[in-house]
Amino acid sequence: MGKIKGVVIAVILVALVGGFYFYVSNVGEKDNEVVVSAVQNVLLRNLENDYPATPKELIKYYGDITKCLYNESYSDEQLEQMADKMLALYDDELAANNPREQYLAGLKEDIQEFSNKNYTIISYTTSSSTDVEEYTHDGRKCASLYCTYSIKTGADYVSSKQIFILRKESGTGHWKILGFDIANESGV
Repeated sequence: MGKIKGVVIAVILVALVGGFYFYVSNVGEKDNEVVVSAVQNVLLRNLENDYPATPKELIKYYGDITKCLYNESYSDEQLEQMADKMLALYDDELAANNPREQYLAGLKEDIQEFSNKNYTIISYTTSSSTDVEEYTHDGRKCASLYCTYSIKTGADYVSSKQIFILRKESGTGHWKILGFDIANESGV
């Protein structure tokens, strides 16, 4: 009987020590976890070292920023930083036609109008890689592709399809947004 009592006590002690170790190791890990918001995630991307390599990746990043601008909460400083990220994706010609202060004012107005209508961007999808049309125009590589935004408006869902025209920069080889337009009229 004494041996059984000793074994039971030993098992209980091993379980307690193991449980304590598990608790301590997991509590320490949870304290080290950092939760990054969607806004912080798009702002953390360093475009000098991690520029989107393909037309599709470029439009996906643009879609991530757009979704943050129109759905998330952020400070005025973060709004300006996201606007700067978008401008960095623009071809020099498009950027020249959108001076920063004018661009910011228009963006704020668009975001406010979107919010007033209680719209929410639920998701977006880009053209598949095989649907990206690449071509040469005036000796420069260009590409066109679509991005479809799914938008909730009250109890209804609508989609807004945009076509993007990209041009490859000569010096860096980066794809840049030359222009875009709504490809369908869905009331958004």
